[in-house]
Amino acid sequence: MATENPVESLQEEATCPICLEYFREPVILECGHNFCRACISQCWEGSDTGVSCPQCRETVQQRNLRPNRQLANMVEIAKRLSFQAAKGSGGEKVCGEHQEALKLFCEEDQTTICVVCDRSRAHRTHTVVPIAEAAQEYKEKIQAHLKTFREEREKLLGFKGTGEEKSQEYLKQIEKERQKIVSEFQQLRQFLEEQEQLLLAQLEKLDKEIVKIQNENINKLSEEISHLSELISEMEMKCQKPASEFLQDITSSLSRCGKGKLQQPEEISPELEKGLSDFSQKTVVLMETLRKFKGTEKRSRRNRDRPLTP
Repeated sequence: MATENPVESLQEEATCPICLEYFREPVILECGHNFCRACISQCWEGSDTGVSCPQCRETVQQRNLRPNRQLANMVEIAKRLSFQAAKGSGGEKVCGEHQEALKLFCEEDQTTICVVCDRSRAHRTHTVVPIAEAAQEYKEKIQAHLKTFREEREKLLGFKGTGEEKSQEYLKQIEKERQKIVSEFQQLRQFLEEQEQLLLAQLEKLDKEIVKIQNENINKLSEEISHLSELISEMEMKCQKPASEFLQDITSSLSRCGKGKLQQPEEISPELEKGLSDFSQKTVVLMETLRKFKGTEKRSRRNRDRPLTP
């Protein structure tokens, strides 16, 4: 039946009534009806006599088939017109085989087809719906997936925000600890420098006191040695004199010999020895503290070099 659209009317006239597709090698029967050569030839399979025309039921002979070249040309024109009409109607895609607009969707093959494809054997038993309806149905499915994706994205954004907040808190805590360490070590360095100066000053004082005592003892010993050397020389010379002369002033000589007794040098005072001992104890404590600190620092270094576990 003719339609109001001349292009669609032409498409119908260019369609084989058997395969419902564009004519392929169209032939005209003696009754005036047209068919694809392959479609009408199937009617004569196994028969040498005439057969009824599928449209008018008149008996026709196979020998009377004639190619309809004008109809073949019209089919090509119909294809081109259909292609141009599809392009001019909003840029719709067209079927590569039939040059028809792809207005239908085959559920089984999951592909868009044209009205000619729908009438073909390939899709005749398939579920075919208008392309707009199929697009709406699949759009709703995609929208459902999009909803799930958006919800998942919101969750991930929440996790990301929470992770960033925790990271910032950790970084602030690390900065506070860094400032504490810097401050503590500054105070520690100041304390150690003060202790160093104090201990060195005490050592310097002990050093001076010991040197002073040592110099005093050396001076006294030198004076005693000099006095004894003079007394020895004097007594040796006296002993070499004759007896009468030797005995003269013998009492004075004996008295001088009695005064020549060695005086012991002054020893280091107990207070000085105690100060030196106390200082040694301080040094032992200092060295032990430094050893413990080095041991702690080595353990901290090993822990620092270990990879962080998530």
